Amino acid sequence: MAEPKAAKSKSSIKPDFATIAGLVLALAGIAAGLIMEGGRVKDVAQVSAAIIVFGGTIGAVMITTPFSVLIRAGKQIGSVFFSRSESASAKVDEIIDFATQARKNGIVSLESRAAGIEDPFLRKALDLTVDGIEPAKIRDIMELEIVLFEQNAEAEAKVYEAAGGYAPTIGIIGAVLGLIQVMKNLANIDEVGRGIAVAFVATVYGVASANIFFLPAASKLKARAHDIVRMRELMLEGILGIAEGINQKLIKIKLEAYLEKNPASKTEKKSPAVAAKPVAAGG
Repeated sequence: MAEPKAAKSKSSIKPDFATIAGLVLALAGIAAGLIMEGGRVKDVAQVSAAIIVFGGTIGAVMITTPFSVLIRAGKQIGSVFFSRSESASAKVDEIIDFATQARKNGIVSLESRAAGIEDPFLRKALDLTVDGIEPAKIRDIMELEIVLFEQNAEAEAKVYEAAGGYAPTIGIIGAVLGLIQVMKNLANIDEVGRGIAVAFVATVYGVASANIFFLPAASKLKARAHDIVRMRELMLEGILGIAEGINQKLIKIKLEAYLEKNPASKTEKKSPAVAAKPVAAGG
């Protein structure tokens, strides 16, 4: 008997227009305000200030953060500007198709299809199910994977939060360094005025970079991780339903809770993965 073909849920990477538009709007607003006050964009285009602020901020973050976490956080910068869209409804349909086949032909019949699953989390959960692992053990294994993912995502987001905390302070250091140079030219009042203006550019760079990019980027990464966790919880509940032999209609009713337009009531409730017992050090 030919196996039914599932409509695979495929993820696609798209530009995050909210991030791009927000960044452009913020920079344009600052530039417009500067020009309206009689200033010029080149007044704040100071290479030395940029080197002080961004060099100092990156250095401080490197001291604070383990190198492996720093590398992972650097790779996540693309997630700030691009989003991986994955249809939850398509994922539900895929899982229901698996459940239907398992009811008709047995769970073992899903073995050949597990290898073709794109999502590694779903593939692993289905492999465990096909291998006959008890549902309780599957939940423990996959919830642990969710918890570890959340911990890694939190650590990566904290790198950007740390940068957002250091940048304004480094900007003040840059301003002080500029004022030191101003003090050397107190005899020339024209140079003093110009020097003070240049000195405070570093403060602008520090405060602006923290509040326009670093801190918002940290929040965006947390939001991305939250979406992934919800999708993985959906997949886990579906696979557990298959492992327990629950009717596919009941599985679908349960998974449809994840498709609600306004899931505020669910997000406020702590997920079972988060409530899982912490892993003892050393295994």
